[in-house]
Formats: sequence, C-alpha cells, structure tokens
Amino acid sequence: MRVVSLSVHALMVFLLTHLLTSFPAHSAIASPAILKAKQEAEAKGYAFFTNRDEIVSKAKKEGKLRVVTGLVGSIQATTEAFRKRYPFIDLHVEELKGGDLGPRALLQVQAGAAKDSDIMRTHTDIYSQWLPHLWKADLLGMAEHGVLDIHPQMIDPKNRNVMALVSRFSVVPYNKNLVSPGQVPKSWEDMLKPEWKGRKFAVDIRPQEFAALVPAWGLEKTLDYARKIVAQEPIWARGGTRVLIALAAGEIPLYLFGSSYHSVIRLQRKDPLGVIQYTVLEPVPLRVGVEQAILATSRNPHAALLWMEFIAGSEAQKLIDEHEPLTASVYSKDSAAEQALKGKKLSVVSWEHNEKMEQWIAKLVEAYGFPKAQ
Repeated sequence: MRVVSLSVHALMVFLLTHLLTSFPAHSAIASPAILKAKQEAEAKGYAFFTNRDEIVSKAKKEGKLRVVTGLVGSIQATTEAFRKRYPFIDLHVEELKGGDLGPRALLQVQAGAAKDSDIMRTHTDIYSQWLPHLWKADLLGMAEHGVLDIHPQMIDPKNRNVMALVSRFSVVPYNKNLVSPGQVPKSWEDMLKPEWKGRKFAVDIRPQEFAALVPAWGLEKTLDYARKIVAQEPIWARGGTRVLIALAAGEIPLYLFGSSYHSVIRLQRKDPLGVIQYTVLEPVPLRVGVEQAILATSRNPHAALLWMEFIAGSEAQKLIDEHEPLTASVYSKDSAAEQALKGKKLSVVSWEHNEKMEQWIAKLVEAYGFPKAQ
C-alpha cells in the first residue's frame, strides 16, 4: 500500500477549498449583530434576510415583478433603470394616483382579486387598513444592518415593512402682479393682518397641508389659527392644480394652504412671464408620501425587495426629482427637498403621526364651520 503524506499547508488548502464549495454561492457568515436582529425580527413575525446575495438568488428564480405605484412622471425612467440593473426580472409598473383609487385598490386586495400584484401603494388616508394585507418583511432591520441599501428614516419604525418614496412640503404661491413685495407674508401670522381680509386669498377646503402644522404647533394652536383664518373671509377652493391655474390667470392673489413645492415649481416652468412666485413660511409643513409595501400574497417577494431597495436608492431618487419633479425623499442625499429645507424650522408629519392625520383633518374641517352631511 502506498501512503501519500500531505503537508500541513496542503491539508489546510484542501479543507478550505472543500468548505467553500460545500455551501451555496449566496451563503456568507453573518455577524452576531445581524443574527440577533434576525432573531428579534422573526420573534415579532417578520421575515429577515442576513445576506443580500440570497435575496438576489431567489429573485432570479422568481423572474417577475408587478408594481403598483403612486409615481407617474418617473415610471418610464425608473423602470428602464431597474431593468438594466436586473435584466433577469420581467418588470411591469402601473400607476395608482388619486384618493378615490386607493380605497378601490384596497377592496380588490381584500377580495383576493389582486394576486398578480407584488407591491402596492398604501395610502395615508387608509393606512391602518392596509397593514393586515402586507408581507411582514423587516425592511427597517435589513436597512439598519446594511443588507438593503435604504435610508432607515424612509421606513415606518412601527410598521417596519412600509416605505415612503417621496417627501412633500408646503409653500405659499402668489401672483406677483396682485401681491406687492411688501405684502408677501413672512410668517403665518402675517396672513391675519387686516389687509388680507375679504376674499384676498384662497384656502383649500380639505386641510391636509394645514393639518401638517400640528406636529410643530399642537392641535389647539392649529385649530385656533384655523378659526382666525375663517374670520379673514378667504376664497374657499378645492384642488391644488386648479387653484394654481386660477392664480396664474389673476383670479386669485395668493393660495395659503393646498400647494406643495413640486406643484408650484412644475407650473413655474410653464410660466414664461414669471407670474407665479412663492414664499416658504416656517415652520414648514413636511410629510412623507407615496408609501409602498409588499403584499402578503406576493408571488415574487424577493424581486420586490430588490425594487424597494432600488426605488429608495440614489439613482432612482434622482430620476424622481427629475421627472415627477422635485419630490424625492428629504432623506435622500442632495435631493431637491433636502436642499430647499436646509436650515429651516420644520413641522414634520412623522410615521407616528400618519395614523392621526384624518383625525386632525376632521377637526380642522369642523373649525372651518362647514356643514356636515346628515
């Protein structure tokens, strides 16, 4: 019998090679911190992946993805960019925009008629009703531990499987031909001056932007301000775009509550005479928007995780700023919102406040004194 002796070095090389080839390509040794996070997530019923390569591997096997989003202008650009990065995923994205479509989409999910969809927009107005129908993937935990490249503040810290794609903040647009430089308000209190009384400015009858002041002011101060605004006898209006068009036409001097920064900038770009101007009053009402989550019935949950990471990343956020426009998340570095709000005092509608918004809106409508349906 011939005995073959191996040196210690050769033996170590053999064993190392054997170990490396005995595990799947996506296998990796997880740190104790990640393993602990996984255990904690799973104890609360959340799915948690310690290795991004595992997500990619499973997404390749799924090969498809169906997304319903609240984005509109950037769909083509973000879809093309995602396909270039993940050519093995057959991606289809469709828009869901408008408050009336949100409840309809929820009813379809509740009835089991949305089995082809993987990711759905979860509207703020009916946020809590969406939660039972979502896959409990711990986006926040995986973001905090670097498994997914998502800014943690884009994710709901309580419901860790929901993410907001954009940020919206309020500005006060005005017609420069109707409002002199000396009249332009520098604070919210300026709008209570006698010179603004008697149908001199418009206020939206749905006070969603107004309610965003509650985090900074508190509910009572906000309601008190609302009553004082009513005493100013404003022009009651509905629909931001419609009001801005009327403002540009010289029918309305100033629009106090109802305009977001991106809506005003979009119309300014179509205003060659520069009639539409705006001012930013502090605290600036700021809220997250276009919330998205993976459905519990998703057939392609791992491909969906890759989309969630992608759409929150710098490439997609830049495309959102370019095409929506200017609505990328304030938590996305160098986004338009981040740049515009630097150094300003904010009134942030946090994830915690999201579920209270409808209550605040109802209280403000009551303060407006509108009649209720019997």
